[in-house]
Amino acid sequence: MSSSLIDRFLSSLVKRGQLTVSMPSGQKHVLGEPAEGFPEVAVTLTDAKVARDILFNPRLGAGEAYMDGRIVIDQGDIMQLVQLLRANKPWERAGALKAPSPLARLKAKAQFLRASVNEAASSKRNVAHHYDIGNALYELMLDREHMQYSCAYWANGVNTLAKAQEAKLAHIAAKLAIEDGQHILDIGCGWGGMAIYLAHHYDVQVTGITLSQEQLALAKARAEAASVAHKVRFKLVDYRDLAEQGQSFDRIVSVGMFEHVGRPQFATFFRACSNLLSDDGVMLLHTIGRFGGPGQTDAFTSKYIFPGGYIPALSETLAASEKARLIHTDIETLRLHYARTLREWYAKCEEHREAIIDLMDERFYRMWTFYLAGATAAFESGGMGNYQIQFARSRHALPITRTYLEPEERRLLRG
Repeated sequence: MSSSLIDRFLSSLVKRGQLTVSMPSGQKHVLGEPAEGFPEVAVTLTDAKVARDILFNPRLGAGEAYMDGRIVIDQGDIMQLVQLLRANKPWERAGALKAPSPLARLKAKAQFLRASVNEAASSKRNVAHHYDIGNALYELMLDREHMQYSCAYWANGVNTLAKAQEAKLAHIAAKLAIEDGQHILDIGCGWGGMAIYLAHHYDVQVTGITLSQEQLALAKARAEAASVAHKVRFKLVDYRDLAEQGQSFDRIVSVGMFEHVGRPQFATFFRACSNLLSDDGVMLLHTIGRFGGPGQTDAFTSKYIFPGGYIPALSETLAASEKARLIHTDIETLRLHYARTLREWYAKCEEHREAIIDLMDERFYRMWTFYLAGATAAFESGGMGNYQIQFARSRHALPITRTYLEPEERRLLRG
């Protein structure tokens, strides 16, 4: 494939900042112009097929070429490369939106039906793909205090990952308006950080559910170490199965799990939550979301990172919840919090590069850092953000103003 094709393709992407591309033939292309706030990056394509792969499927082709060592970064790093490409075309400045062609709509619908159906059996398999790769990797990347693999909350004055994750837990706990003696359900409890935090700060019982064997084992161990095992129970169960058991909870929290539900299951998810929630109960959903309308999961993420996952638009999330007669009592958009969180995770992976390669291998490390770099760019320049949506079944379940939130957050962070 002619290098002029890849040159024209990249030239259309890079205007500010500079990208130098060395081709296998020895030819060199310098794209863009130096600009303040935009990195300068130099890469070498080691074989002629790299350009073809990128042109055919930019994100998957570039990701696989980088994983295989066929894209070598001579100046900068993968974070700066992805940032350079994405920041040149921020979501806010994408211009007028064109209606997709009938063929494009048909293709999107076919992909949606094929890839997004996420029944219980495939859910467990998909979760294992990402979370059962070993707790050791996540212990190197995440904050050690709470093991939070979701967007932190960078409140005023917070400048460390651990403090930002603690601020997130306090922010969510305040929105739950918890009272002593209540029973709380944590759907997608991860390594138990939220459940342990709530059990530590309140006189409550917490049930955390997950589909990951690795997470379950560590969550139980961490609850024992925190001396709250008598107040917390972790179970390996699907939320759909739990809803059929007739249990009722005063509060439900779900952080970073809704992205794995799959679009065809949105209504099922909210129907299950409504059935699990007491009549005067409160639910807090923390999820990644799209700023625009519904979309598609990119090929690299679907293949290597979150098979079966889908980032929801706020519109389709609310539409699905409305079918379950859940009232969205409060909605908060976290715009740049996850970008800062991802940069912290990326820095920790760089710090522990050799340890991660020893745990996995070089190709995995490249895949993982490409994923983190791409995600960071999506939150800094793309159409991704985070939503915290508070739900209730009764309009009387919560105070009618937000004044109850700040005092409770302050109390939790002091204690």
